[in-house]
Amino acid sequence: MKKIIFTEKAPAPIGPYNQAVLSGNTLYASGQIAINPASGELVTDTINNETTQVMENIAAILEAANMTFENVVKATIFIMDMNNFGAINTVYGSYFNEKTAPARETVQVACLPKNVNVEISIIAVQ
Repeated sequence: MKKIIFTEKAPAPIGPYNQAVLSGNTLYASGQIAINPASGELVTDTINNETTQVMENIAAILEAANMTFENVVKATIFIMDMNNFGAINTVYGSYFNEKTAPARETVQVACLPKNVNVEISIIAVQ
């Protein structure tokens, strides 16, 4: 059985998908971009601020599912420019304990929704 997870503290979906789906004890969160849920505006002034907004959106979804970043077992990072990897990685890493950080891959892509620089999705387990 699946349960749809939704919070107003993260951006509403902009297509036929949900913010996250809880199946059993596993949470599958859709890729998050840097939309500020309060204003609906993109945060792209710096790569650090953009990545922080993405991570805060993920934090809100985890909270709605009664989880934290400690529950995250897998992350996927999509970036437009591998030259931003260091800055993205620094912000991303600040949300995790390095000893218990999730498995992850980072992939450079040709284009992301709304022409953002970074999108991150996660899988978490209770």
